[in-house]
Amino acid sequence: MTKLVLHEYARSGNCYKIRLTAAHVGKVLERREYDIMKGETRTPAFLAHVNSNGRIPVLQDGERFLPESNAACFYLADGSPLIPEDAFERADMLRWMFWEQYNHEPNVATLRFWHGWIGEENFSEVQKVLHPTKRAAGEAALALMDEHLAERRFFVGGRLTLADIALYPYTAACEEGGFELSRYPNVQGWLARVAAAPGHIPAEA
Repeated sequence: MTKLVLHEYARSGNCYKIRLTAAHVGKVLERREYDIMKGETRTPAFLAHVNSNGRIPVLQDGERFLPESNAACFYLADGSPLIPEDAFERADMLRWMFWEQYNHEPNVATLRFWHGWIGEENFSEVQKVLHPTKRAAGEAALALMDEHLAERRFFVGGRLTLADIALYPYTAACEEGGFELSRYPNVQGWLARVAAAPGHIPAEA
C-alpha cells in the first residue's frame, strides 16, 4: 500500500474535510504543512511537483497527486459507507458536494478568511464592495441548509455521507466570518450530530 500524504494548510476547512474523511474510513495521512500567507504554495517546486494551480489541499498517493478537496474525499471514501450504494442517493450526495464548492464555500469560507486573516480594517476597496453580497449569499446558503435539515438528520439518505463531511468544516466555523448560527437551529442540531458520529475528529486534531 502506498503512503497517503496530505499537502495542506491546517486551518483550512477544505483541508480539514480530507482529514475528517480519512478518520472516518480509518486511513492514515502523513501531513505536510504549507503557509499560504507566505506564498509557500506558489514556489517553483510546489508548482512543478505538487499542484501547478498553486493551491492546497492536494492528496498524494504514491507518485499521483489529486487536487480539489471534494475529489480527495471521494477518493478516500470510495467503497465505504460514506458513499451511498443507491445511485440516486450517490448522485444527490455529489449534488451537495458541488453545491458546497459553488454556493457555500465561496461565501461562508471567504468571509471567514477575510475577517480572520485579513481583518476588516485592512479590507481592499474591492472587498468592501463585495462584502455585503458575500454576506447575503452566505446567509442564503445557511438558510437553505436549515430548511433542508428541518425534517432530516443528515443531508442524504438519513445517515452520515460525504455530503455532510463536505459541508461541516466551514459551517462549523461560520461565526468566525460573522454569521450567527443561532439563526439556523436545524443546522446547529446537524452540526452536533456530525460531531457525535463515531470516527469524528475536531479541526485541531
